[in-house]
Amino acid sequence: MVVATADSSGMIRGMIRILLSCCLLVASLAARPITAAGKPAVLDIRAAASGSLRITLRPDGFAPDFPVTPVLPERDYPAPSLSLRELDAPVTAEVAGLAVEVRPEPLRIVVRGKDGVLVQSLTLEDDGSVSFPLDDQPVLGMGEGGPASPAGRDWRREKVEFDRRGRLDPMEPRWQREAYGSRNPVALMIGTRGWALYFNTPWGRVDLSRPELGRFLPTTAADPAKTRQTVRNQGQQLGKGIPPMESFVPGLLDVFVFDARDPAVLMKDLSTIAGAAVLPPKWALGYMQSHRTLEDDAAMVRLVDTFREKRIPIDSVVYLGTGFTPRGWNTMQPSFDFNPAVFQRDPAEVISELHDRNVKVGVHIVPWDRDRLPLLDDSRLAGYWKEHEALVKAGVDAWWPDEGDWFDLHERMKRHQLYHEGPLSTRPDKRPWSLHRNGHLGIARWGGWVWSGDTDSSWKSLEAQIAVGLNHSLSVGPYWGSDIGGFFSNPELTGELYARWFQFAAFCPSFRAHGRTWWTRLPWGWGLDKHGPVEDPLPPLVEELNNPAIEAIARRYAELRYQLLSYNYTLAWQARESGLPFMRALWLHYPRDAKARAMGGQYLWGRDLLIAPVFEKAATTREVYLPEGAWYDFWTGKRIEGGKTIQRTVNLATMPIHVRAGAVLPIDPIRQHTAEKVDGPLTIRIYRGADGDFTLYEDSGEGPGYQKGESVLTRFQWNDAAATLEVRREPSSDVVPGTRELRIEVHPEGTSKRLTLGAGSVSETVSFREK
Repeated sequence: MVVATADSSGMIRGMIRILLSCCLLVASLAARPITAAGKPAVLDIRAAASGSLRITLRPDGFAPDFPVTPVLPERDYPAPSLSLRELDAPVTAEVAGLAVEVRPEPLRIVVRGKDGVLVQSLTLEDDGSVSFPLDDQPVLGMGEGGPASPAGRDWRREKVEFDRRGRLDPMEPRWQREAYGSRNPVALMIGTRGWALYFNTPWGRVDLSRPELGRFLPTTAADPAKTRQTVRNQGQQLGKGIPPMESFVPGLLDVFVFDARDPAVLMKDLSTIAGAAVLPPKWALGYMQSHRTLEDDAAMVRLVDTFREKRIPIDSVVYLGTGFTPRGWNTMQPSFDFNPAVFQRDPAEVISELHDRNVKVGVHIVPWDRDRLPLLDDSRLAGYWKEHEALVKAGVDAWWPDEGDWFDLHERMKRHQLYHEGPLSTRPDKRPWSLHRNGHLGIARWGGWVWSGDTDSSWKSLEAQIAVGLNHSLSVGPYWGSDIGGFFSNPELTGELYARWFQFAAFCPSFRAHGRTWWTRLPWGWGLDKHGPVEDPLPPLVEELNNPAIEAIARRYAELRYQLLSYNYTLAWQARESGLPFMRALWLHYPRDAKARAMGGQYLWGRDLLIAPVFEKAATTREVYLPEGAWYDFWTGKRIEGGKTIQRTVNLATMPIHVRAGAVLPIDPIRQHTAEKVDGPLTIRIYRGADGDFTLYEDSGEGPGYQKGESVLTRFQWNDAAATLEVRREPSSDVVPGTRELRIEVHPEGTSKRLTLGAGSVSETVSFREK
């Protein structure tokens, strides 16, 4: 037995006090405050969409819940599932169906799926950067364009960049010619193993140069140009009582984390976060012919007449402005005035004649005085648009806002908004259309059509444009295209290169020819004996002219584009409903196929068509990778088992196209323009070998009624074993479709049956079972 004396009990009490003090000290040291740029901060983690979350690190004193930028539309986000100011031990929570763990020292956020599989892990470092692990699978997205091209670099000899790993990207928007065209960076990385990150800040840097570790390096206050971009977007344009930020906000971080193991969920989440794409007017899916040097108004009409006489489909003509060509549609750019040297008659009368020939008219515009557009905020948009209204009154249908490479993010987004909301304010019954050289994630809610800028005419440019279009479609928006043939003509531009580019462009959302020495961008231009107006120091070789075979090839692919009008218009609706683009990297539908993930030289057009553009000069074969399942050669009907690479024999008239077994493919009669009423039924072509389905979307094609649900859905369900097709037509309550004839065609047998759909809602079954 031990008996405590008075002295010993006092010592014990003292020791206890010391121990308690030590425990409190340890506890106080363990409960470390969360900091940003060395100052106290709040870490919020909340659901962003069905399979994604939003992580925001806000320095104390930053009032909004997260940064406000023109990229993301206003929407209600839920309250944070986790909101932390200090952290002494790991904290876990379920957020948007994902398991989230926050760890201290260093501050790390680990995101897993419900199955426990790691999605991504972010380490928030003291210098404001964020690091995350990489793996051995491609990283896609990151906007439009390729690597910046320093002087002296021989880009023709380099491998085309599709996978974004292997370099530090300064994320600088800029005009660039060569193979990739303009750079429109977006800090959206899609890891094909099954993760994606979007850093909501303009622009920062993305370092993927190390094989095992990626880093996002934020804009710093030492970079005044980028600071201006950041400052501008912290709420000053909202008019909601949020004061403008007068200085850079050190330590502010806003990042979205996506579970991308199911790519369809990723694309839908991106559409939810950045805003659903609006539908274009149907005519925008037709062929567009751009003009440069104009003779006079009679020649403008005569050229459209030539298209009609030659039976080459066309839906719109686009006119360049004076100064960008010696003789354009207007007086010296920037200008809203018609060029009196070109228009011998009232311009409205000329445009009316073009409308009578069923073509729309678009005009080229550059920023007025190069200083007024950057000042635009929401209160000034309407005033600037009014300067366009005389052109609308004269009949102009569409707009080509060029340049703007110097714009910051706010200005880029506002110009897309201007050319969407402005036309609607003048003609609310017509869907707007405009074509831009600059863009960012979020432009699709204002149309968001982008072309890749002024590229060199070369085989390497053609090859690179495939990868450019795929990464743009993943991370900017669904509406993209390039100048058919490239912009800067040179001796490498031949009828062969033009034909191959035309074939590729027939399977791009924007199907438009444009370039210097512009007669060589006409479908019949290579059959002429002269160049027309020469604008390049070294134009295409004269001996390459007088080649009438090119016109027939262009006509065939233009006709095919119009035969796929119902399919393509449905793809536009899918882009709005699901976020899936027209041009789809193979990874989107074959995410577990390691070979498909890395494919940047071929792609899916929708779910069912596999497109393999030919980009090698004098090619006689094209290597094509067919993913798992059976495929049909579109041209020969031959069935081929997938999961392998094939060598497809080609001639100049053939670009390999393969159709997935189970595809239900609508084929229209050939039209000369999208609004043409044609005789003959819509053909529904079924490719046997798997069950399949397709939902055909139809609406007026020109007004805003689709936003109120004024549309017709016709659902086709193919049962391969039973050899039956179920057809259900579901119109909205405001639409009553009339009787319609369909031709149902089954391949490879080639048997067909006619089906008459009665008026209104319909449900029918067609059997192809042998009796």
